[in-house]
Amino acid sequence: MTLLLLDSASLWYRAYYGMPDTLLAPDGTPINAIRGYLDMSARLISLYRPNRLVACIEGDWRPTWRTELFPGYKANRVSADGNEEEPDLLTPQIPILLDLLEAFGIPVVGADDYEADDVIATYSVAEPGPTRIVTGDRDLFQLVDDNRKVAVAYLAKGIAAHDLVDIDWISQKYNIPGDRYALFAMIRGDASDGLPGIRGIGEKGAAAIAQHFVSIEEVEEAARNGDDRLTPNMRKKILEAQDYIKIAPKLVHCALDVPLPHIDLSLPKKPDSLDEIYTYQRDYGLGASIDRLISALRW
Repeated sequence: MTLLLLDSASLWYRAYYGMPDTLLAPDGTPINAIRGYLDMSARLISLYRPNRLVACIEGDWRPTWRTELFPGYKANRVSADGNEEEPDLLTPQIPILLDLLEAFGIPVVGADDYEADDVIATYSVAEPGPTRIVTGDRDLFQLVDDNRKVAVAYLAKGIAAHDLVDIDWISQKYNIPGDRYALFAMIRGDASDGLPGIRGIGEKGAAAIAQHFVSIEEVEEAARNGDDRLTPNMRKKILEAQDYIKIAPKLVHCALDVPLPHIDLSLPKKPDSLDEIYTYQRDYGLGASIDRLISALRW
């Protein structure tokens, strides 16, 4: 039976930008991210029919062990007060949404000094599959594992047209062996996370390298030895990136050993009373979004 792992920040950002910010509660509180998150969750639950469900959240969006390795990690997203830049109308919605998920009995899990990606990754190896990871973040493609039936429901095209990413999808999309996405990402870099990759080697070059090598250490050794599977320019750029290459695996790979709480991940059962949920529905004008989630949970 399926485990559904929600990359919650990815979902509420996508909901916030995908729903009009004119959606307001009776008291004027913005609710577009809340409604969008609930609607997406309901559709995904209805589609994948999981028996286990976790809403994964950030314990720390810039873990100290990553910023100590590379101070520039996500530095492009830091606001003047040192926190993550976040739209003003999104910020007040998140606590309400988390309280509402708790009211539904949906497990919400984060871990101190770890990102949601790390929580998701640890669940993906600790729990039996099939596992469906819901995100708009390509970083999580590194977790795809056909043998363990771990796939990513990738929301770049929206819920209705989302891709279910498996090893073959990655291979076709990036022209690399599908299990080498992390290596490809290390070399290519990621501007959204402030990661430089190996400077001077773009996506096509990264794909060409990942076709021949299985690890960044192997790539480095090949450059040192003048391996002709690398062009002279590639070898030069790789050897110039020694400092980055040393830290890249720990920086780019998701942690697989996050200390997770021992909780029941089962899809929540209908409570004796829905009064608390209906209070949220009434007070925040959540209408059909609440009804859709109740229906998806088959209450």
